[in-house]
Amino acid sequence: MKFLIPIATAAVVLCLASSCKKSYTIGGSTFVAQVNVTTYDYLKTNHLFDTLVIMIDKMGLKDEVNKAGTFFAVTNYSIRNFVLARQADLQVSRNDENLKYTFDSLDLPSLKDTLRTYIFPDRITRDNITQIGLWRHSAEGDARLVELIPTTDYTNQNVFTTDPKYIYLTKVIAKPGFPVPTDSTQLISVDPSQKVQTLCQTTGILTTTGVLHVLASTHTFNYYGDRN
Repeated sequence: MKFLIPIATAAVVLCLASSCKKSYTIGGSTFVAQVNVTTYDYLKTNHLFDTLVIMIDKMGLKDEVNKAGTFFAVTNYSIRNFVLARQADLQVSRNDENLKYTFDSLDLPSLKDTLRTYIFPDRITRDNITQIGLWRHSAEGDARLVELIPTTDYTNQNVFTTDPKYIYLTKVIAKPGFPVPTDSTQLISVDPSQKVQTLCQTTGILTTTGVLHVLASTHTFNYYGDRN
């Protein structure tokens, strides 16, 4: 089985202000947030998620994805990054630079709980992300920090009167002297070095079953290779 990777990638969705009613894409047309299909069906009709849909089907997670309040979807590229990272590690551990590791090499059942860390019961939108972020537990049980962070990329370009804000899905890791929070009241004590942040390249897709955010294609599925 080969990865099905489209030429085009999704653009970053920006909200000009907290009160704005529409979202916009960089270099594109107005983005329509509402789609009249389920989260799973939206993923299935978009080639950016061909590999993700295969994983969902093999893991039997279709119903769970559709019941989710929010799903942070990974693209074909994120899964490919994971496979290549696994291949690189195996080449080193087995001292075989010619070793090949592909999507078909993955033990998908063992990764089911990993995929469930991207599924959340709550509806998470930019409107309900607080200043310190939202501390939410995934369907698998792991907690993630969802942040809304302003960017200054366009400050000197006279494009926006208010700095746009990006949504990030952040994994918080333990560091010496800085444990992982057990609840939202401890977020204020999180050290920046504990954060492994992943930008959402598209946000706020409202399906008939929930909210869909798309993680940047530079993300590696399971945060593999990141600090942990």
